[in-house]
Amino acid sequence: MSTRVLSQGLEVSAPGLGCMGMSQSFGPRPPRDEMIAFLRAAVDRGVTFFDTAEVYGPFHNEELVGEALEPVRDQVVIATKFGFDLDADGNQVGVTSRPERIRAAVDGSLRRLRTDSIDLLYQHRVDPDVPIEDVAGTVKELIEAGKVRHFGMSEAGVGTIRRAHAVQPVTALQSEYSLFWREPEDEILPALEELGIGFVPFSPLGRGFLTGQVTAGTEFGEGDIRANLPRFEREALAANLALVDRITVVADRLGASVGQVALGWLLAQKPWIVPIPGTRRLERLDENLGSADLELTAADLDELDEASRSVQVQGERYPEAMQRMIDR
Repeated sequence: MSTRVLSQGLEVSAPGLGCMGMSQSFGPRPPRDEMIAFLRAAVDRGVTFFDTAEVYGPFHNEELVGEALEPVRDQVVIATKFGFDLDADGNQVGVTSRPERIRAAVDGSLRRLRTDSIDLLYQHRVDPDVPIEDVAGTVKELIEAGKVRHFGMSEAGVGTIRRAHAVQPVTALQSEYSLFWREPEDEILPALEELGIGFVPFSPLGRGFLTGQVTAGTEFGEGDIRANLPRFEREALAANLALVDRITVVADRLGASVGQVALGWLLAQKPWIVPIPGTRRLERLDENLGSADLELTAADLDELDEASRSVQVQGERYPEAMQRMIDR
């Protein structure tokens, strides 16, 4: 498996593995023993970068990842996140990055992940009520205490990133980026390159849209987040599938899958970009990992670029309440 350095010397497999779907958002939760076996199979295939969060489940995902990876802890990089306020039942009730909450979240994550140190700790969403300097300063103290190795941010705007980076160097930013969503190219990617910060695109396959498996007639079942996302509403979905049609032309020519081409395009953008496609199936994992070996020519990349820009994606990324949590 090929590797990449995000920043600050943090070397990971490319691609990594997003673990959220093993606990929530994409239908019924799979049996725990099956997911533990799946995560260990991913390690056997060379995956070293695993992404989880306190809020996934909540708590279930960190517990799952911790149990699965404990026997190979010294071989892997685990990223987790703080930043959502949870009530006594674990329900999200907003965002919070108060220093005392960060410390408590880290202690909980360390326990659930069965580890002494978190490799990469992200602020999950920017808290407008807590100065980012206080957040970065708290993470810096946790790094000095040995509880955390690297600081990351998620869905943060350029100004916030710069202010945080001045206090504690940011190793990686995590935000959505794919042929389906290219907004980071406007301001985020140039700033990250200037500052020397790695980029971890989540939903690099557009929540399954860029796999070629979603059609105009796809019905999203109970517990599937896509049933409530504007991009996947019936009319928007039908219009957006024009992009998949264009990518399929390239995939067929190369003898690759649509998903492999979409991930290959991402990997070709910058050497410090590490996508984290999520899956719960070994055949999909093997397909995703194959993207690292896909050689896209300059002509291929130009064709994909033109295809993406020619299709006006319909629908917002999230419902309005979730959109408001994105820092700009």
